[in-house]
Amino acid sequence: MEKFTDVFRALSDKTRLRILQILISVKKELCICEIMDSLQLAQYNVSKHIRELKIAGLVKEHKEGRFVFYSIVEPKNTFHKNILQTLKVIPKNNEDIKRLKKRLVLRINGKIVVSCITNRRKCR
Repeated sequence: MEKFTDVFRALSDKTRLRILQILISVKKELCICEIMDSLQLAQYNVSKHIRELKIAGLVKEHKEGRFVFYSIVEPKNTFHKNILQTLKVIPKNNEDIKRLKKRLVLRINGKIVVSCITNRRKCR
C-alpha cells in the first residue's frame, strides 16, 4: 500500500506533473539543466521534485560525466502503466514544451554542451 501512497503523493504537485509531462513528451533522457530551463525553475526546486518522483518509482536517473539525466521508468505493472497513460491525457503546458524544444536544439550530436541558460544557479 505504501508504494501506491508514494505515487499519489508524487502526483499531487503541479511542478511534479509538469516534470513528468515534459519527460513523457520528449521520450528521452533530460539533464536537470534542460528541465530547469524548460520549466523556468531553480535547480533546488527541480531537484527536490525529482527526488519525490524517484521515491515514487516514476523517474530514474543515470550519470554521464558531470551531468545527471532523468527519464520515465518503464512500467513494471498495470498500476504504473495506467498512471503513465493517465498522465499522457492531461493537457500539457505548451509553454514548457516550447521551451524544451528550444533547449534541446542546443545539444550537439545528442550531447549537452550548454549548462543552464536561465539566470538560475549553475547545474552541477
